[in-house]
Order: sequence, then structure tokens, then C-alpha cells
Amino acid sequence: MVLKTFGWSFAITALGLAFAAWQWGWEAFGVVLILSILEISLSFDNAVVNAGILKKMNAFWQKIFLTIGILIAVFGMRLVFPVAIVAISAQVGPIEAIQLALDEPERYEALVTDAHPAIAAFGGMFLLMIFLDFIFEDRDHKWLAWLERPLAKLGKVDMLSVCIALIALLATAMTFATNAHTSTGHADKSSTVLLSGVAGLITYLIVGGLSSYFENKLEEEEEREHEEEEKAKAAGKPVSAVGLAGKAAFFLFLYLEVLDASFSFDGVIGAFAITNHIFWMALGLGIGAMYVRSLTVYLVRQGTLDDYVYLEHGAHYAIGALAVILLITIEHEISELITGTIGVVLIAASFWSSVRRNKRMELEAATGPAAKA
Repeated sequence: MVLKTFGWSFAITALGLAFAAWQWGWEAFGVVLILSILEISLSFDNAVVNAGILKKMNAFWQKIFLTIGILIAVFGMRLVFPVAIVAISAQVGPIEAIQLALDEPERYEALVTDAHPAIAAFGGMFLLMIFLDFIFEDRDHKWLAWLERPLAKLGKVDMLSVCIALIALLATAMTFATNAHTSTGHADKSSTVLLSGVAGLITYLIVGGLSSYFENKLEEEEEREHEEEEKAKAAGKPVSAVGLAGKAAFFLFLYLEVLDASFSFDGVIGAFAITNHIFWMALGLGIGAMYVRSLTVYLVRQGTLDDYVYLEHGAHYAIGALAVILLITIEHEISELITGTIGVVLIAASFWSSVRRNKRMELEAATGPAAKA
């Protein structure tokens, strides 16, 4: 079952890592591997959400999502989107950006380095909003309870995450960007940082708004179909579950694609904190996206969701760390391996905490009756 579901993911991982090592050396191998792990971890909750929605679809629409959807997810968001970010930030065409990366890597690196403050401000704000919205929400499960409980109480204040993000952006623009200007003699980047950061914030709000829109449309469609089903049952007419699923499938598909795109943003933008090499980025994120799809299929076929309740927390803390790192890199250079390792360590710690929690609960369930007796 595992081999059948994850077979393609395993094969693409082996080929991708081997190609990275052969083409660019062991540094590329390590960066691609870190990006793959990061993408899988950050998108774990995406796979869980996808599985919960995908199981409502009929077999035809499940196949559409897992074929056409994977093309959009891997080649659209993980390959085209990083190139588009570099092209816009460096003010060159997308084809020219790819040609520069292939034929003139030194000039390409210079363009990306010059555009880095804009990319870092945009990505840092987008990721920071994801992190802040997560930690300010009151949740049933709390990983770092001593920190998450008071933050959940603060989260009752409207628009608090937006206010904090804007304060962080202003502080970054007034310190890092201005300091970089005075210490290097280069042009002041504070206005670029401010504009790019605001653009990242607006992008987050638009993506969230689209996801909410399609989610509401989906709920309306499901409610309408439920009413039709009840009427058909009352009239003694046969009800076709496949037909009902087909009517809602279009909204399900659109909702899943928008949701997939929104979850892809954090992985793609977070990747810029690890490397500016678009081919390493596309390879690592593409491998990770394959595992997300395989995990979605696995969860649907098994009919159960893995109960690693703290893994989502670890992924969001990793997002928060990447956001801070991106903002810091406006002025200071940070090693890619250090950046990637921080995220992996946080996610691994949350996974281990989840495993310990599950074992503890199993032990309490097993010893509970004996203790009461």
C-alpha cells in the first residue's frame, strides 16, 4: 500500500537528488533535500485538508485533481512562480531570467542579490502573517502551552496580526534597509522594502479572501444538495450520490486549487530564505509537492488521518523563523544550511512531541481501567 502510493514520489526523489549532485555538487544535494523536507512539512496540513475534501468527490474528479492538479501545483506554483518572482523583482522577462540562470549565472546572481531586499520584504511579510494568524488563534491542542495560551488571548483583538506585521515591516525598513545604505554607500532600500512588504501583506489577504470565498461557495453548494437529497428521499425518489458529488465537484476542485496555491506560497517564498537558485528551488519544492499529493491519496484511501497534532505547530513555527530570517537577510547574509536546519529541527521536535503524546495517551487508556479498579 505504501509503496504503491508513494512509489512515484520515491523514484522522483532519487532521480532529483542524483541529478542535483551530478549537475551542481553536494551543496546542491543538501539544499534540494532540505527544501524537499521543508515543503513536505509545511504542506502536511495541506494534505490533511485536501484529503478531508477530496474524499467527498467521485472517482472522476479525484482523478482530475490528482492529475491536472499536480501539474498546476508542481509546474505552476513550484516552477513558474519562483521564476516570476525573480523576473518581477529584477525587472527582466521570465525567459530572460531562465536564460541568465543557465548562461550567465554570475549576472543572474548579481540581479537576484540586488533584488533580494524586495523579495525578502515581500516573502517575510507573507510568511509572518501566516505565523501570526496561527499563533493568535485559540486551538484545542497547544504545543508550547506557556507561550500559546497568552497569545491566544491576545488574538481576540481585531486585526492584531496585521498591526504587528506592519510594525515589524516599518522597523525593518527603518533599521536594516537604512543601515545597509549608510554602511555600504548604496541606494537607500527603505522605500523598496516598504512597498514590497505591503505587497506581501496584500497578497496574503487576497489569497485568504479567495480561499474563504470558495469555501463559502462550497458550503452553500453542499447545503443545497443536502436539501435536494432530503426532498428526493421524502418523495420516494432514488438519490444518486455520484450525481450529487458531481454537481459540487466543480466548486470542490476550484476550492482545492486555490487552497493548494495558498499553501504553496509559504513553501516557495520560504525557499528564498534558503537559496536564490531557481533550479534548486524548483527541484526541491517539486519533490516535496509529489509527497504532498501522495500523502493526500494515502489519507483518502486509508480513511483515517494521522494524529500528529503538534506537527502543524512545528511547521508554523518554522514559517515564523523563516519570516524573521528573510527580514534579517535584507542586511545580513545567513547560510542556507543554517536556515534550512532551523526549520527541520522545529518540525522534527514537534513530530517527536506528537509521538510522545500519542504514546502517553495510549498508556493512560491502557492503565486507566486497572487504576480505577
